[in-house]
Amino acid sequence: MNRILVCDDDKDIVEAISIYLETAGYEVVKAYDGFEALNILTKEDEADLKLDERIHLVIIDIMMPNMDGIMATRKIRQFSQVPVIFLTAKSEDADKILGLDIGADDYVTKPFNPLELVARAKSQIRRYTQLGSITGNENPGVDEDRLIVNGGLVINDSAKSVTVDGEEVKLTPIEYNILLYLTENRGRVFNTAQIYEAVWDEDAIASDNIIAVHIRHIREKIEINPKEPRYLKVVWGQGYKVEKL
Repeated sequence: MNRILVCDDDKDIVEAISIYLETAGYEVVKAYDGFEALNILTKEDEADLKLDERIHLVIIDIMMPNMDGIMATRKIRQFSQVPVIFLTAKSEDADKILGLDIGADDYVTKPFNPLELVARAKSQIRRYTQLGSITGNENPGVDEDRLIVNGGLVINDSAKSVTVDGEEVKLTPIEYNILLYLTENRGRVFNTAQIYEAVWDEDAIASDNIIAVHIRHIREKIEINPKEPRYLKVVWGQGYKVEKL
């Protein structure tokens, strides 16, 4: 059973989210501030559990006492690539961008539709478990590598690994899926809505900032000079593409 850590200082919100997630078949681990959430994940990391035994998703509020969601996520990203969905208020637009910037995968604005949150949780967990090898787990049973090669950029979709000029690049599941999608369709330009719908497998809602931040993170990891990218380029007013080399 997939496990989800839900963290909010409002216990009523935690309980409400838990009911929907448990009804959908998930096991819920509860926390009420960033320190508690971080402690739970740190203990899991120290125990060196297998992927199927770990927490598969964190849903965390941005504004909390003691340690907020942004600081907690910043610390989580020092040792884990577990997907993170932020719960935010409408007035926290700057915090949404900051959250994505430090490693969150998505955000849901309060008040939210619980069914939408469950759908986003399913989407994040599906990608995380499918891309388990990115977190260091082996992927047994693969008989033949499926390679996508574009210049010095090589994506091994069987091993879920990426190298640039022979050097391994560590990507989050979301970053990997965006890069894979654009590289498989290299030379073609996709707008943010098209990328979001292809990678998240759901209708794009306010996707511009989410995609822009993830694109910047990918560039920082695969480009020698992110300001003058060789692979991942913006076509102003139209979208993004991976240059065909």
